[in-house]
Amino acid sequence: MLRLTFLLRRREDMSRQDMQRYWLEEHGSLVAGHSRTLGMLRYVQVHTTDDDHTRLPGRRGQMEEPYDGAVEVWWESKQAMIEATRSEEGRKVDQILREDETNFLDLKRSVAWFNYEYPQVNPTPENVVATERSSLVKLYFPLRHLDSLTFDEAQWYWRTHHGPVIRRQAHGSGIVRYQQVHRDEPDLTDAINRSRGSETEPYLGHAEVWMDRSSMGNPTPENRAASKRAYEDEANFIDFSRSTMFLAKEHVIIDRR
Repeated sequence: MLRLTFLLRRREDMSRQDMQRYWLEEHGSLVAGHSRTLGMLRYVQVHTTDDDHTRLPGRRGQMEEPYDGAVEVWWESKQAMIEATRSEEGRKVDQILREDETNFLDLKRSVAWFNYEYPQVNPTPENVVATERSSLVKLYFPLRHLDSLTFDEAQWYWRTHHGPVIRRQAHGSGIVRYQQVHRDEPDLTDAINRSRGSETEPYLGHAEVWMDRSSMGNPTPENRAASKRAYEDEANFIDFSRSTMFLAKEHVIIDRR
């Protein structure tokens, strides 16, 4: 399946709470009503929590400011997405959604990209969701690579070297589910950012990790050792100063998979 990630920053005249309320109650309903026209299989809103995110980077040092949330959309395939969104009706719907986005988003500081998933730690069944009432929380880690690596080299290292590091220590670090989401489809990515006037550079991709809060509040020696190993390997390909991370809760608006 083809996936879209759209990182959101709110308008400066809105609080995060007001932005997330409008996004969920008003814009979410608008998207849901047009979702079949756009060929969407799944649409999820990922809302940044009120946690103190200044402590999250730890030894990674200064990172970019966390986003206010992320949109996630899945299509059956690239072709299915193109056929739906570029139809006459699809173009009309996209215009409606873009106009409504200006009611709550700073589109210049928001950024989107198309991507494909590389699951690393998968429970059975796979339908893990960090809902509002769940003890689970989702860590979002949009990352950019070191200048010393090419785009392809960084994604290769992330997938073939860093992935196994995390898989080996998943149990000890309290990870319930972990997957890498790698940016792809450059022409489509450029087009969606141009259409929304984004002035923000897309990321290499993002890691997403589902964890139980109980494993975060009182880290064990095993947790700490796992975190240290993860950071040491991240430093081989991630530019932390141009990356960010935040904790979030998920609101599944549509799921037709």
